[in-house]
Amino acid sequence: MCLIAHPLCEYHHIMSFDWDDLRYFLSVARAGRLTAAAPRMGTDHATVSRRVRALEERLGAALFTRSPRGYTLTDMDERLLRYAEEMESTSAKIQNDIAGERLSLSGAVRIGAPDGFGAFFLAPRIGELARRNPELDLQIVAMPRIFSLSKREADIAISLSRPERGRLVSRKLTDYSLHVYASRHYLERHPAITGRDDFSDHLLIGYISELIFAPELDYITHIGEKLSPRLSSTNLFAQLRATMAGTGLCILPDFMTSGNSDLVRVLPEEIELKRTFWLTVHEDVRESARVRTAIRFIVSAVEEARGEFMNFHGSVEE
Repeated sequence: MCLIAHPLCEYHHIMSFDWDDLRYFLSVARAGRLTAAAPRMGTDHATVSRRVRALEERLGAALFTRSPRGYTLTDMDERLLRYAEEMESTSAKIQNDIAGERLSLSGAVRIGAPDGFGAFFLAPRIGELARRNPELDLQIVAMPRIFSLSKREADIAISLSRPERGRLVSRKLTDYSLHVYASRHYLERHPAITGRDDFSDHLLIGYISELIFAPELDYITHIGEKLSPRLSSTNLFAQLRATMAGTGLCILPDFMTSGNSDLVRVLPEEIELKRTFWLTVHEDVRESARVRTAIRFIVSAVEEARGEFMNFHGSVEE
């Protein structure tokens, strides 16, 4: 207790808040809603609300703007977010450096990946990693989006381009090839395709242009500048299933069509694309043994399936 008036007394009062409240603050800042933040913290929304209010009272500032749409950051909140993320990173580094190998292979590892790689390639194989390491909780977030490692949306991110900013460490996983595909049934019922000009007479399947999360997925422009999909989806599995059902033509990764005898490559000598998968982790977790173990497994699985990814036929369009 301060017995005399002194500026440091007021500073001590401000800084005596519970640092654990920052974890709740971070969760709400990232989720945007109390109901979404609560499960991440393993509690109910009332507790999250109480911890956030307690932090605001101790800091003497409103950290969120509340509305029916959720919680949005104020100017003060933006500044605090940077400090809180730095503290979170430091905490993670301390645990990795000090805890050592004793806790190394327990806990959760979250892997964020595009839906094709995450759901089609990784999901059927990752059970082996779970069997080898029974204390690991493995999470695959297979969604068409970019994952923020600094916000801890994932421990490991698989992306279509190498991140250029942030305290991130990246490595190239593999190149992979893509071709235009159609089902045999579709080709039997529609006019023959002898060149690119014929594509305008066919239904094309692809991504919703304004919802493409990475420029590497803008495939249609590579087969015709004036072409656009008549059936579009943000989900690659939806595109694949529509193609298999004989709906139309679609550019698909070869690793997703391997072994499917009903799908046929269209103009394979003329149209062949190449893309790249990158694996990225945050500097603060790259030395974690649980993360290193998952990385080694992913890299090894990709190496074993290299022929499926790099199924090039002729020329490659960058």
